[in-house]
Formats: sequence, C-alpha cells, structure tokens
Amino acid sequence: MFLTRFFSAQNIVPQRYICGEMPLSRLAYRGTLSIAWPSALEAFLVALIAAVDTIMVGSLGAEAISAVGITTQPKFVVLTVIISLNVGVTTIVARRKGERDPEAANRCLRQGILLSTALSLLLNSLAFAFAPQLLVFSGAEQEILADAVLYFRIILVGNFFYSVGLTINAAQRGVGNTKISMVTNLTANGINLIFNYLLIGGNFGFPRWGVMGAAIATALGNFIAFILSFHSILTPKSTFLRLSRTDGWHLDTRTIRQIFRISSGAMVEQLCTRFGLFTYAKIVAGLGTIPFAAHQIVMNALSISFSFGDGLGVASSALVGQNLGASRPDHSILYAKICQRIGFLISVGLCFLFIFLRFPIISIFNDSAEILEMGSPLMVITGFACLFQVSSTIYSGSLRGAGDIMYVARMSLISVGIFRPLISWALCYPLGLGLVGAWLGLLLEQFLRLVLYFRRFSQYKWIGIKI
Repeated sequence: MFLTRFFSAQNIVPQRYICGEMPLSRLAYRGTLSIAWPSALEAFLVALIAAVDTIMVGSLGAEAISAVGITTQPKFVVLTVIISLNVGVTTIVARRKGERDPEAANRCLRQGILLSTALSLLLNSLAFAFAPQLLVFSGAEQEILADAVLYFRIILVGNFFYSVGLTINAAQRGVGNTKISMVTNLTANGINLIFNYLLIGGNFGFPRWGVMGAAIATALGNFIAFILSFHSILTPKSTFLRLSRTDGWHLDTRTIRQIFRISSGAMVEQLCTRFGLFTYAKIVAGLGTIPFAAHQIVMNALSISFSFGDGLGVASSALVGQNLGASRPDHSILYAKICQRIGFLISVGLCFLFIFLRFPIISIFNDSAEILEMGSPLMVITGFACLFQVSSTIYSGSLRGAGDIMYVARMSLISVGIFRPLISWALCYPLGLGLVGAWLGLLLEQFLRLVLYFRRFSQYKWIGIKI
C-alpha cells in the first residue's frame, strides 16, 4: 500500500498545487522515461567509458593512473564557465519550448554558440600556457608531472571543440532532444576507446605512445563530438532548433542578459563546487601516488552512480522548465518527483553492487594487493554515498530547471566548497584516518547536500520563478 502511494502519479503532487487534469501513472512514467533514459544511459555509458579509459591507462602502472587522474579537476575548472553558460541555455530554451516560441529558442542557441566559442578559446589557451603551474598547484608530484602536463595540454585542444558541442547539446536537452546528446557522446567516446587501444599500447602497427596516446584519443573523440553536435542543428530533421543561412549572428544584448542572469548563479555554484573538489583532490594527492591511484579508481565507480543522477537531473530540469513555461507547475512537481523515485531505485541497486562486488570492481583497474586493500573500504563508503548523491543531483537539476540557481549556488558553497574540504582534511590528517577519512568526509557532505536540496524543493517556492 505504501509503495503504491509512493510511486502513484495521483498521490505525488500535493492537492493544493494541482491546477488541472493529472496524467495516469503509466503515462506519466512513460513520458518521463522517454526523455530521461537517453540522458541517464548517456551519462552512465560515458562514465563507464571513462572508467575503461582508466583501466587502459592502468596497464601502464599506478603512476600513469595518477598522472591522468590529477588532470581531472583542472580540466573541469576550465569547463566551469561553459557548464555555467549551458545551465542558462538549457533553462531558457526549455521555457521557450513550453511557451511554443521557436524563434526565441533559436536566438538563445545562436548567442550561446557565440559565447561558448569565445570563452572556450580564451580559457583553454590560458590553461595550455600555465599547465605546469596549474598541475603542481593541484598536487602533482615530480615523478608524474611531465606525463600529466603532456596529457593535459593535448586534451585542452579537444576541449575547445568539446565546449562548443556541449552548448549545442544543452539547448537540445532544453527541448527534450536528449537522444541527440546520447548518440553524440557515445559515438565520440567509442572513437576514444578505439584509439586508446591503438595508441596506448601500440596495437595493429600504431605507435606505442602510452599516456600521450590516451590524450590524443580523448582529443579526437571530443572533436568528433563537436562535429556530430553541430550537424544535429543543420539537418532537415531539425524542427524546433536549427540553424540556417538567414540567421543573424550579431550579438543580441537582451538574450545575452537573460543567459547571464541565470548563468551567473550557475557560475557561483560551479566555482564553489570546483573549488571544493579541487581542494579535496589536493588533500588526497598529499597522501602519495599509490593512495591517490586507489582514490582515482574508486572515484570512477562513484562517477557511475553520479551519471545516473546527472542523467535524470538533466531530464528533470528540462521537464520542470517546459511545464512551468506551459503554466503547469503541478506537472513540474510531478515529473521532478518521478525522476527522483526512479533515481532512488537505481541508487539502491548500485549500493548493493558496490559493496558486494567491491574486490572484483577494483581488480579490473589494478589488482595489486596494496590498491585492493586501500580501495575496499572506499567502495563500501561509495555504496552508501550513492544513495544520497543520486537523489540530491536530481533535486538540484529540478531547481535549476525552475531557475532557482542562486539557492543551488549557495548550497554548493556550504556543502562542497566549505564542508567537504574541512571535514575531509580533519578526518584525513589530524584524526589520522588517511584515505578512509577523506572518503568519510565525502559521505557526510553528500548527506548534507541531499538534506539542503530536499528542504528547498519541498517548499515549492521555485514554481513561482519567472524567466
């Protein structure tokens, strides 16, 4: 009885917010899944491919894993501005879709492409020039610095194209075209895997380039992702979003102001998140090369759980924005909660998977006794962390879709920017828990974040935000 009420579409939305006929449960879940499954599957398979990437690099040893892993946070620091910009693009396009205004949606798409191109060129060029300093600041030790700099500079070239493709995909997600982003990313990552195999170990007569080969494979995949994304808005099949020769490409200050009004909040959120994750990675890197390699391996497992939450969060963001634009806040609440319920079921399954199969999972990456011993307790923590992480990611996606960006930003500052680094450092060093302490800090931060987002979502103030 409880489960029936918990999952029933007729009982999800509080009665006082219902403003029209509500869909049947099977239709509501089917409609949600039609948008959510491509995003969730895309995010999962991209995370899985990233894990396979680490496995391939892992054949070169723990130092290679650390050299590639130490570039993760600097890479996302460079992408911070673009990710923030894309939140504004998705939110505005979703609203215009709900309002049935394709002209305004396409105007937002064009301005987003112009901004993304200029910003990504500037940011990737700066990161390329100051790569050694950035990686040393991230905690790269001298024994891995040369490989890390080489890897980082090569992927930055592909990152320029990848950033512009991300903006196009963000607009497509806003109108519910999540399959386009899925096909784009999976094709690109498939190419990444093929060239990883050819260039890391020197198979089928290709040169054995090791870490450099992994970087080239990633850059090639990112370039292909851009080509496919751009093609998606040029084909005759493009209906709501498409580019044509008659489009005006001049800067539209009104649309840019709309994008920045939303993206500024997302920028604060991303900066807080990146600062916290950057600091957290640096804390762990201070434990040494082998512990950081174990940390990086388990992080790949955690990223798989995050991928489901992220995919469902993308779907929730689009559905919330579209239904608020169509003046159906009750449907926004409904679809956001359906995404959360689907995510909860997935996170329970992942929890059991990570705990009971922790040794086989770690050994896929590296089967040394030292890394297995270090990684085992971290996998148990990961199992419980994903219960909080998936739900909190979906709630934050729902709030972003409604335009409640500044709240998400403030909570990111509190949880990721301040709480996680402080509690992890205290548990890791003064209390002497080392790597386990750092991961206990992550677990506590994930729980705090879920509480903060759930409280805000349940107040339903976000349904009245105008964009």
